[in-house]
Amino acid sequence: MECARLNRYGLLAVTGADARGFLHAQLTNDIANLPPDRAALAGWCTAKGRLLASMLVIPSREGFLLQLARDLAPTVAKRLSMFILRSKVKITDESDAWSQYGIWDADLKVEGVAWQGETVTARIGDGRFLRIGKSLSENCKAGEEAWTLQEIRAGRPLISAATQDQFVPQMVNFEALGAINFQKGCYPGQEIVARAQYRGQVKRRMVRVQAPAGTELKPGQEFNGGVVVDSARSENGSEALAVMPL
Repeated sequence: MECARLNRYGLLAVTGADARGFLHAQLTNDIANLPPDRAALAGWCTAKGRLLASMLVIPSREGFLLQLARDLAPTVAKRLSMFILRSKVKITDESDAWSQYGIWDADLKVEGVAWQGETVTARIGDGRFLRIGKSLSENCKAGEEAWTLQEIRAGRPLISAATQDQFVPQMVNFEALGAINFQKGCYPGQEIVARAQYRGQVKRRMVRVQAPAGTELKPGQEFNGGVVVDSARSENGSEALAVMPL
């Protein structure tokens, strides 16, 4: 089993009696029917269907935790709060209150989401888990970039400040990752996302690319006619997820 402390992720807590309905009306995935023992990848879009953030939605006892890029957490919390209106919802930036760890090559007996006290373990792939908790400390030897490389190889994008407002969800393969529900009701950008799906208007797609040693790729950087979404160093240079023209 390998693990790494994760510092590039932030965490929002969405609580209150209307938290589920509020998130269902804002995100690309079906939060209304999300079971308490399952996490869901989702996006939050502009009215033009461009991703403002990618999020892992984790049910909690008080509502939901949203894992997203740490550099987006404060602004997303503030902007999401503008849509609360009269709903009984509270959104707080809990990034500093929780420790986050990525675990891989592990055989943990967790199928979806499992809480133990104030610590949650969520399966996000084959042998890959997140562990998030208050007052949590894991003895990890790997660096965070090793986890980033695992995410890249699994094809899971992280929208950060460098790539915010650039891609419709299908450009980063959200429909293939189960992060879009096309049967749910309206959410910001829903018409654009649906039109891109059913009219075949997506002309760019995210693929995994490799760069030779000495070439440093960064999110938001142009590369071979595309845009880097995420990157990490590997044995033979660096690997990245990049949105490229078809």
